[in-house]
Amino acid sequence: MVVLFWDIDGTLLTTGKAGVPAWEASVLEVTGREFQLSSIRVPGLTDYQIAVRTFEMLGLEPEPAQLERLVRGYERRLPSALPSKAGHVFPNVRDILEHTRTRDDVRSYLLTGNTRGGARAKLTHYDLFHLFPDGAFAEDTRERSTIAERGLELARRAGPIDEDALFVIGDTPHDIHCANAIGARTIAVATGGYTLDELAAHAPWRVVPQLPPVDEFMRLVSSAAQAPAGQA
Repeated sequence: MVVLFWDIDGTLLTTGKAGVPAWEASVLEVTGREFQLSSIRVPGLTDYQIAVRTFEMLGLEPEPAQLERLVRGYERRLPSALPSKAGHVFPNVRDILEHTRTRDDVRSYLLTGNTRGGARAKLTHYDLFHLFPDGAFAEDTRERSTIAERGLELARRAGPIDEDALFVIGDTPHDIHCANAIGARTIAVATGGYTLDELAAHAPWRVVPQLPPVDEFMRLVSSAAQAPAGQA
């Protein structure tokens, strides 16, 4: 069984930065302070890690209750913010997900730094939510690798998997490190906040400008699944 773990922002889609005003409005509500999210390089960070950075940059102590209020306020505003920007699903994404959904030898899960509520809002808006049975999401301020570990356990509970056929598809070095933590290969795509060279510096299994057409993608993962993870 091939298992594909998918990041969302910068990998499946772009919201056109629709989340920015939702985040900044939540910061104002919780702290009473103005904040510009552009002051943080957010790609690859979890929502809770962004919350911690936000508080730190405002010179405030990131208390757990306040972090939770900030994240929940962002979740609450996100569905109404998404239509305000011209985001889109990236090329070949929908075709790949639709195809793999019909196969009994491939399973796709989300593996994202979004909270479950944030992921649902984005994927529902772009009509991708129904293509994923479940996933692993940001639940606290811990490292992203803990999300990967929960994702792997989720996949194992659903049935037998091939430990040499695990893939993380993502657009940041954080996704690559996530994959390494669970012994998965990374297909790194330069459709998000990092360039091909920046991604290649972290030695992913493959790095591509964007996801290839579905036939090419399936050849890639199918051929890799037949070799040990340490081989090309």
